[in-house]
Amino acid sequence: MKNNFLLRLSLTKGIGAFGKQRIYQFAKRHQWWEFDGLEVRLLAQTTKTNDWNEWTEERLSEIQRTHQFITIEDEEYPDALRYVPTPPLVLFYKGDLNLLKRNMLAIVGARDATNYGYHVLEELLPDITKRGFVIVSGLAKGIDSFAHQFAISNQGKTIGVVGTGLDICYPKSSGNLQIEMSQHHLVLSEYPNGTTPAKFHFPMRNRIIAGLSSGVLVVEAKKRSGSLITAQQSLEYGKDVFVVPGSILDGRSSGCHQLIQDGAICVEKTQDIFDSYDLWNKIH
Repeated sequence: MKNNFLLRLSLTKGIGAFGKQRIYQFAKRHQWWEFDGLEVRLLAQTTKTNDWNEWTEERLSEIQRTHQFITIEDEEYPDALRYVPTPPLVLFYKGDLNLLKRNMLAIVGARDATNYGYHVLEELLPDITKRGFVIVSGLAKGIDSFAHQFAISNQGKTIGVVGTGLDICYPKSSGNLQIEMSQHHLVLSEYPNGTTPAKFHFPMRNRIIAGLSSGVLVVEAKKRSGSLITAQQSLEYGKDVFVVPGSILDGRSSGCHQLIQDGAICVEKTQDIFDSYDLWNKIH
């Protein structure tokens, strides 16, 4: 009953992430998992219509039959993600869920990455994977894809978080990589199969990347970019933000330099990342 409720709530359109969180917290507090459409709307504190009543037992059974998923109430749900302001109530997945128990480092950066960004990851990833970090990113073009690929080629493990259903590869250029990761690594989404890309899905996806990881490494990011959103969220969640400086000539790393000015950790070598983790472990 509890899992059915959480699945139904996560799939309901017309209620935002904060509204869903309010409903979930109320249900958890009272250990009551049965609501009608009006109660859901009142608890969400919204006048918008929603499709709660359209999610019949039959439709929910179909989702359960065709998807693998965990809910926020399941033991396998990653602890770090429970503490973000609006954690996903359900995570659909393909691949090895055990990777969620490992130490995770997010790597994000420019879609139109340069050779410099590529070589930076080529230089840093062997040591990072050797140290046992699972690399988390968003399967986008550029730095995201390079990070996943270098993790794999260095015998490491990697997790992709996507802003579509798991049956859709976006961008298409990441298709083969996504298929390989869903078989031998892990791909996650909070959206059911058939969900196509939408602009607002990607900032939502970024909060999962930031929430899962113990820190985020930013390589080549402009001032206004999704990578900066992920870095900002990581800071808000109390995570370390590591930044590789870039060229001052083309603006592609202007966001990186802004982060360093704001107090992020400047990374020239992998030891700069490891020192921060070693210090954190000593304090705690």
